[in-house]
Amino acid sequence: MKIVDFHCDTISQLYDIRESGESINLKQNRLHLDIEKMEQGDYMLQVFASYVDLGSNNKPLESCLSYIDLLYDEVEKNKEHIGIVYTYEDILTNIKKNKMSALLSIEEGGVCKGNLSLLRNFYKLGVRMMTLTWNYENELAYPNGYFYNEEKNEKKGLKEKGFEFINEMERLGIIIDVSHLSDDGIYDVYNNTSKPFIASHSNAREVCSHQRNLTDDMIKKIGQRGGLIGVNFYSSFLNNNYKSSDTSKIEDIINHIKYISNTGGIDCVGIGSDFDGIDCSLEFENSSKMQLIYGEMKKLGFREEDIEKVFYKNAIRLFKELL
Repeated sequence: MKIVDFHCDTISQLYDIRESGESINLKQNRLHLDIEKMEQGDYMLQVFASYVDLGSNNKPLESCLSYIDLLYDEVEKNKEHIGIVYTYEDILTNIKKNKMSALLSIEEGGVCKGNLSLLRNFYKLGVRMMTLTWNYENELAYPNGYFYNEEKNEKKGLKEKGFEFINEMERLGIIIDVSHLSDDGIYDVYNNTSKPFIASHSNAREVCSHQRNLTDDMIKKIGQRGGLIGVNFYSSFLNNNYKSSDTSKIEDIINHIKYISNTGGIDCVGIGSDFDGIDCSLEFENSSKMQLIYGEMKKLGFREEDIEKVFYKNAIRLFKELL
């Protein structure tokens, strides 16, 4: 079963490990994801996020550019196995060549510093997806968290620059990613855009009440718009009884897939693993074992055509419309 995964932090991890002096590459490494593991897992496409932590990084723009540069360098070294894609047609070309695809995203719209020219230049560098926030307030919006979601003395959604950015992202063809965005912000995106948008690595709040997860109404609205929700493998986002140190289990991942499909429709569900951005252990170890999820879904009676939608067909449909 082919796989499209909407989110991993592998490139940022790779860069940071190299900076510490360790020799490491994308072909084969000790992380959740590398090119060999992707091939073993039967991947079609991986979205590689340039993840930037505004709380600890005093040069966010430079870091983001360094991560993008590293991905280009690693893909070039392994170009017989994988290629960076910018359009839907590029994905089809790689499929015909029996190559996997890499798509660039940014996880922290704050790297643009509210500057639309930086956004446009990121597009020219190949970025095709971006979250408006990570875990910190920035020039665009407020992040997902108890304070921003529950404190109702004032609205905590998109800021003026955020509205400008979502309009320009739609015009350019950069997919708007609402994972990490505040509840008010998600509704601002829905009410002020016309194209599908995604939550690349978020789960169902009704199943696990973490603030990072989506309410039923959000799930329905993303589905109604033709968007997609990538189910996140982080244990604390899967089960209320789990701590971050607990093992992420296939059963819980499938519970969120089932719940989201029942709430928003099977066409709005995808995979958003957050590989190398999560610190919990995994029941299935790493990306090479992704077919174990497929096998378990088959055992539980999921139809083959529905599993195909979750694993890659919904994603390809979205890319055809937006890229």
